[in-house]
Amino acid sequence: MPFMGVLRWVGYNLHHDIRTTNHEARTMNRFFVSKDSFRGDKVLLGKDQTHQIHSVLRLRPADRIIVLDNTGWEYQVSLAKVTHEQVVGEILQKRKAPGEPQTQITLYQSLLARDKFEWVLQKCTEVGVTRFVPVVTQRTLIRDTAIKPDKRARWQRIITEAAEQSGRGLIPDLSPPITFEDVLSDLSGFERRLIAWEPAEGGQRLALRQALCIDKQTKPNTVAVLVGPEGGFTEQEVELAKKSGAIPITLGPRILRTETAAVVAIAIILYELGQMEG
Repeated sequence: MPFMGVLRWVGYNLHHDIRTTNHEARTMNRFFVSKDSFRGDKVLLGKDQTHQIHSVLRLRPADRIIVLDNTGWEYQVSLAKVTHEQVVGEILQKRKAPGEPQTQITLYQSLLARDKFEWVLQKCTEVGVTRFVPVVTQRTLIRDTAIKPDKRARWQRIITEAAEQSGRGLIPDLSPPITFEDVLSDLSGFERRLIAWEPAEGGQRLALRQALCIDKQTKPNTVAVLVGPEGGFTEQEVELAKKSGAIPITLGPRILRTETAAVVAIAIILYELGQMEG
């Protein structure tokens, strides 16, 4: 083979190997574990994860997974022991998880019917929400701020699994439900505060890009997004939010369902901030 041909062959195979390695890392099964799961260069998987690895995924020794410590680090792990009672892995590599957005977004989402609210938790975790705060508003059908432990555990499981699936390095926080009045006192710490609003007649709103006021000097690091129930926020709630520094925004000329609006708003914010690029 001529010299230049050898160089092209080596370059192609090197690129192919790197691409394959990156692809494999993205497609490996991912598991968040507690800090006490780490034992030097070894990781001990929990009971549920052991069942998933052994009995559901049917992985074997020498197969690789990604383990996450919920501090932003991920570890490539080679399985050393796989039984129905215990799974032990050996750490091969540690790196910063690449799936975390730089901007921290808190979604204040009005409580919805079970399926819709759980869909919001799942999809907004995938897109990049940092913190969820369920809210009771004037038009919220579900009025109880006391969530039963089993429901909260289910919500937490949905968020964790979505974070694992989507390549996140941190599990979004899940706050207890609060009233709309409590939301107003919670907004002061954000650089941008946005409330999605579709008034019945007129009403001054900004496009999301305008509300973010994006330039090289003023990209926000923290954003609060308020999304109402099926009937939307009342004018009184919007006026109160404006007094707390929230900017009414529109998500375009079409009326979106509340669960759709939450996902669209988060995706647009991160896109406009340049954080949806591969």
